[in-house]
Amino acid sequence: MDRNRLLQRFLSFVRVNTTANDQTTDYPSSPGQWTLGKQLVEELRSMGLTDAIQDQHGIVMATVPASPGCMAPAICFNAHLDTSPETTGANVQPQVIPDYRGGDIQLKGAVGSSITVSQSPELSTVHGHTLITTDGTTLLGGDDKAGVAIIMEIAQHLCEHPEITHGPVRVLFTCDEEIGRGAQHVDLAAIGSVAAYTFDGGSRNLVDHETFSADLATVTVHGVNIHPSIGKGKMVNAVRIASALIDRLPRDMSPEQTCDRQGFLHPYTIEGGVAKTEVRILLRDFVAANLVQQADLIRATAKAVELEFPGSRIEVAVRKQYRNMADGLAHEPRALQFALDAHRQLGRDPQLTIIRGGTDGSQFTEMGLPTPNLSSGQHNIHSPLEWASLDEMLAACEVGVEIVKCWGRAS
Repeated sequence: MDRNRLLQRFLSFVRVNTTANDQTTDYPSSPGQWTLGKQLVEELRSMGLTDAIQDQHGIVMATVPASPGCMAPAICFNAHLDTSPETTGANVQPQVIPDYRGGDIQLKGAVGSSITVSQSPELSTVHGHTLITTDGTTLLGGDDKAGVAIIMEIAQHLCEHPEITHGPVRVLFTCDEEIGRGAQHVDLAAIGSVAAYTFDGGSRNLVDHETFSADLATVTVHGVNIHPSIGKGKMVNAVRIASALIDRLPRDMSPEQTCDRQGFLHPYTIEGGVAKTEVRILLRDFVAANLVQQADLIRATAKAVELEFPGSRIEVAVRKQYRNMADGLAHEPRALQFALDAHRQLGRDPQLTIIRGGTDGSQFTEMGLPTPNLSSGQHNIHSPLEWASLDEMLAACEVGVEIVKCWGRAS
């Protein structure tokens, strides 16, 4: 693997603003995803991947052709181009720390801002690594540009090493994963793979085989607006009503109060005014049936609050997002087994883990393409305190190549 090439690619990718925008129905939802996708197509073609394209939806696809005579099935590597809208991805100024020796990391762009060991204990496991951080004013974008850089390095490594026996390796870069639309326009028949792998995880040697199941509730509160000077007995304040509704949701079901396999309800945006206010609430649980109970709880709370505020009207719309990948992986057990085997062949101890979140792989698996998720060196994602480890990214590249070899022997 080319360590410096991997680093330079990653630094180049994070400087492109690809923040997803859930206020539009466009796909992709932001122009930077088109920009980064075009850049990737050019780089893929320069490797010799002549079928590299960016389709009408901004999705990037390419194929590393099978080794001559190899009849192994095709597999796919996937990462997403967008970054979370929770923290800005504009004007990212990455800070590279070679040979990290421990201790808190000061961030140059925000006075008094630092990544502390107490708040990010994983720093104690990466002494000697090259770390990349933000400057404290934006997110970094390691979620998932670390994955994008890893897949690009794997593809180039395979092109440079024809002695590696493998079947077709599809490269797939999707858009708008962070707002639940990553698989929306993916044609799995065109991908034509028996299994896929997302590089969209933290740390190293992790193999995610379960994710949350997820829905999104949009709660719309309708009130009555009138000038405050004559508001008595006439105004019905949707902002106040929405606040009351949020306050009634069980606090022990919040992300702040849950862990491991516990689900949660997470109000994450509130927008509007006196006449109309909209609240968006994430519903998450490892058991999909529990999402129905969560939705019913929101509806019951909305009805109770509506009765307390005469003249108000509250609508609750719930949209399916993705489902736990665990069941789908059972349809092609080699997908998970070869990920574990690849780690062991490198002398590493893989850890089967669960994600309190989701990936494009959650939707691909539900659609019939088994897709475990792999480490990519991400830490403190969606935050100005985000950082990534180049050494962990390099380790992920090595795992990817070993997975290719495993499938190459499966012909």
